[in-house]
This record gives sequence, structure tokens and C-alpha cells, in this order.
Amino acid sequence: MLRSFFIFLSQQKSLRRWMEQSSFAKPLTRRFIAGNTLEEALTVCQKLNREGILTTLDYLGESVTAIEEAKLSRDHCLDAIRLIQERKIDSTISVKLTQLGLDIDQNLCYDNARQLVALAQQTHSRVEFDMESSGYVDRTLSIVHRLHQEFGCVRAVLQAYLFRTEADIKTSNALGLPVRICKGAYAEPDTVAFAEKSEVDTNYLKMTRLLLEEGEYPAIATHDDRMVASATSFPKDKFEFQMLYGVRRDLQRKLLAQGFRIRVYVPYGEAWYPYFMRRLAERPANVIFLLRNFFKN
Repeated sequence: MLRSFFIFLSQQKSLRRWMEQSSFAKPLTRRFIAGNTLEEALTVCQKLNREGILTTLDYLGESVTAIEEAKLSRDHCLDAIRLIQERKIDSTISVKLTQLGLDIDQNLCYDNARQLVALAQQTHSRVEFDMESSGYVDRTLSIVHRLHQEFGCVRAVLQAYLFRTEADIKTSNALGLPVRICKGAYAEPDTVAFAEKSEVDTNYLKMTRLLLEEGEYPAIATHDDRMVASATSFPKDKFEFQMLYGVRRDLQRKLLAQGFRIRVYVPYGEAWYPYFMRRLAERPANVIFLLRNFFKN
């Protein structure tokens, strides 16, 4: 029920506009959002690097409706890749294809994404393509597969709550395409996705094993102790854990001390509302944390 409530809130455009412009929102979001600007986010990445943690930068924004908006997002991401190299930060970038124009024109989106991947190849980095709701999976994978075949420095994100994910992982493994596996954070009908948490967890464990046994340097994206434990018996140099900025810092430190690679997903930007609400939908503990700190403030 709580998850559905926050997913519903994430879709309310008028509430989004009000929240993103509100002066009281920053104290609530700073735990999970690295800042409004690229400079703030890069500072966070440098701090995490000093702790031995890898990062992936996510410039928040999705579902753009104008060509110029898509080009601005592309140019911002190109700047991020350049600055990551110049400052010798151990980071990739993550991007949603609707941010690059997927809802406008697929060829436009591909051209924008290709520029990012070409620069990432030149700078010995990688672009990680976030997955969005189920209606975007085929178009997203079509573009990512093309870019992987041409450049090789991309990673696809797949979601364990979708019925189709096992087939998509097997295709990715056959192509040698690295995959980040996550549980999924969008509202989906029961015709395409598991409805019960227990079913999602079971499939996540199954998909994790499939990636670790047959995949190319997968990323296991989870904060769940049981999901983490399922991967720790595999060789540490064959995969990495990925976690969200501000979530389960205790677990990040524990795994780091054990010699596992940890990459933290560092979101930033002014269009933070949909991302923030999905984080609240995923973990009730995040809501409790926010309420506790709100009353402290």
C-alpha cells in the first residue's frame, strides 16, 4: 500500500513542480540527492572515491518532450564525462533514454546516446543505461545492443520484477553485454510483472545467479542483506555491488572492508522529484528516516 502511494505521488506533475521549487524540500532530499549542480555531484564522487567507493553519476531528468531539452541533457552528460576524466574520478555516468529524446524520436535518441558512448570509449569509461517502465524495454535494449556492438563500453539495466527479464539476461549474456540487475521501481500491471514482493525476491536471486555464472561483469544492485549474501560466494573481481547514495551506508562499509567492489549511484540535479519518490516507494525505512530527521530540524 505504501509503495503504491509513493508511486502515485511520483506521477503527479503539479505536486512535482511545487516540490522541486520548494525551499523546505532540500533538507528532506539531501540524504539521497547529491546536489543541484554537476560540481556538487563531482565533489561527492571525489569524497566517495577517497573512501574506496566507485561511483556512477546520474543527472536527474526523464521523459523530455522537446528536441532542445534532449540536446541539453546530452551536452550536460558530455560535460560530466569530460570532467570525470580531467579530475581523474573513478566514475561512470548513468542516463535514461527518455532524457535523450526516446519519446520524441528513436533516431534522435540514438544519435544523442551514441555521442555519450563514443566519448566514454575515448576516456576509458562507460555509460550505464537505466531502465524505465516496461513500455520502454524493447526500445531501450535495441539502442543499447547497437551501442554495445559498436563501442563495447555500455551496461544495460534490467529489472527482476518483469517476467521477461530472464530472456533479456540470456540475450545480454550471449552478447557479452554487462548488466546491472535491480528489483524495479515502477508501477507495472500483473500481466507483465510479479506482484508480490516474495516473487520479486525469488526472481532476483535467480537472475543474480544467472548473471554471476554466465554474465559479463554484472552489477548487483541491492540493499537487501539476503540478496547481497547470495552473491558473496562468487569471485570478488567478477562483479560489483551497486547501491544508492545515502542508502545502507553500513552495508557499503561492511562489503568494502571485505574487499568487494562497491559503486554508488549518485543522483543530482533540479528534476529530483520522480527519483526521490521511487526511493521512498522502494524502502519503508527511507520514509522513517525522513520523518525522524524532519522533526529534528
